[in-house]
Amino acid sequence: MNLTLKVWRQTNIKDKGQFVTYQANDIADDMSFLEMLDIVNDDLTRKGEDPIYFDHDCREGICGMCSLVINGRPHGPEYGTTTCQLHMRSFHDGQTIVIEPWRAAAFPVLKDLAVDRTSFERIQQAGGYVNVNTGGVPDANSIPIPKRIADEAFESATCIGCGACVAACKNASAMLFVSAKISQFALLPQGQTERYERAQSMVDQMDAEGFGNCTNTGACEAECPVGIKMTNIARMNREYFTAKLFREEDVHN
Repeated sequence: MNLTLKVWRQTNIKDKGQFVTYQANDIADDMSFLEMLDIVNDDLTRKGEDPIYFDHDCREGICGMCSLVINGRPHGPEYGTTTCQLHMRSFHDGQTIVIEPWRAAAFPVLKDLAVDRTSFERIQQAGGYVNVNTGGVPDANSIPIPKRIADEAFESATCIGCGACVAACKNASAMLFVSAKISQFALLPQGQTERYERAQSMVDQMDAEGFGNCTNTGACEAECPVGIKMTNIARMNREYFTAKLFREEDVHN
């Protein structure tokens, strides 16, 4: 198939940026979206032009780095799919495809389609961990956990931190991401030691990074490639308000 690409090009964080049109010809429908971009970049390189800059790593839908807004949707038109798992059979011959980076003040554009998502890392560092005693490995059944709780904690932990929730939200809210990282520990006995401090620290860091608030439109859940549920946001709010009411921690010390 032959496609017209309108790609966001931006030299650096200070550059204004603009859309540039390219042609992608003889694209096989069994190619992945990133393979298609690789072919376009090969052609640009042969012409002596600067290739399109985009993030990628595992290309298996695990790491979340392949973060692109494709025709207005984070990760493209397929539900539950990352950009690297998106195949060109989802498009048709002669189609125009608009490719943009994540749009959020907390995700400044580094170059072209790559954004700085270290704000997520700082939120994780603020409280996304548990303290455990080192030493021998304990028996697996030493802390019994009901299967329903374990499954729910695991589902929260599957968040890959790609930022699609932020890109989909009209307020650029990161609450789905933060709530998933809080929930995976709040549900388990191992996470109770830092329970109150975690909720306050991570929410405070989220606000400090400049993410917006949640207005429950559900776009985050709809575009999440791994299906993180908005029920996590309700749990995060409960954890945060409980900490404020009953055991407020001085998270700045």
